[in-house]
Amino acid sequence: MRVLSGIQPTGRFHWGNYFGAIRQYVSLQTNEQAFYFIADLHALTTVRDRKVLEQNILDAALDLLALGLDPAQATLFRQSDVPEITELTWLLMTVTPHSLLEKCHAYKDKVAKGLPADAGLFTYPVLMAADILLYDSDVVPVGVDQVQHVEVTRDIALRFNHAYGGEFLHLPEARVLESAAKVPGTDGEKMSKSYGNTIEIFEPAKALRKKIMSIKTDSTPLEAPKNPETCPVFTLYKLFSDEPQQNALADRYRAGGMGYGEAKQALYDAAMTYFGEARQRRERLAADPEGLQQILRAGAETARRKGQEVLQRVRDACGLGQRLTAT
Repeated sequence: MRVLSGIQPTGRFHWGNYFGAIRQYVSLQTNEQAFYFIADLHALTTVRDRKVLEQNILDAALDLLALGLDPAQATLFRQSDVPEITELTWLLMTVTPHSLLEKCHAYKDKVAKGLPADAGLFTYPVLMAADILLYDSDVVPVGVDQVQHVEVTRDIALRFNHAYGGEFLHLPEARVLESAAKVPGTDGEKMSKSYGNTIEIFEPAKALRKKIMSIKTDSTPLEAPKNPETCPVFTLYKLFSDEPQQNALADRYRAGGMGYGEAKQALYDAAMTYFGEARQRRERLAADPEGLQQILRAGAETARRKGQEVLQRVRDACGLGQRLTAT
């Protein structure tokens, strides 16, 4: 079974990214044929600064490897290192109806808000379909709000297969990621880069503590009992702790005499411990930039071998024949 997913390098990964997706990517690489890519072509719809994008790509690769993606088990690569993806995108666009793309969330939401929407955003779902279909993916792990992307991919694949009279493209299935407890941001709302309320996974220790101490809490007096279940600090603490640790802190909340600063310090300590090994791995990886590039090159070579096989199948179906290679 081949698992595929991509993650955009539009900023540093935060706690919501990890508990919502990355942690499960790591678990799915075991005994699976896993393809994970850094979606730099997708990022071009929002990131227009070359240096920023280059750094984001580097950080994304370092972060994913530090958090447990193993190149010996999973294929990690840059999307743009597989040129077959853009050719397949065009071939799929020739069978994709305009009306299907108009229904997709990202485009609809932007237009509804009166914001400018370019052709890249409008055709974004076709590039995403090509990402999935190029590798004969069986399973695509997604959040609930991304299931539509896989449904659109299946629709496009079915249209292509019907148009050319064969089973040329493999139909993937969505695997909805387990929804861990809500990951609140520093303002108590869902953690998201668009809200500006994130806590980065590899935030420097001093900056991390400052952000944690800034988490919004209510004005319950220090001496009064507090409800841990309505406190975003405790919600975050549960992600990093076991049940006995959670029970102990919950008792402190309910007993009174504890300020939120104490709970925030407990969260900081737990997060530093939880990601401690990953922080050390990241430092080692960052000290070997050529080793990192070798991992990405090897991943791209593996992805291209499979991608060329699928693309040739599609080209043959269309009547384009064998691709020529430069001599």
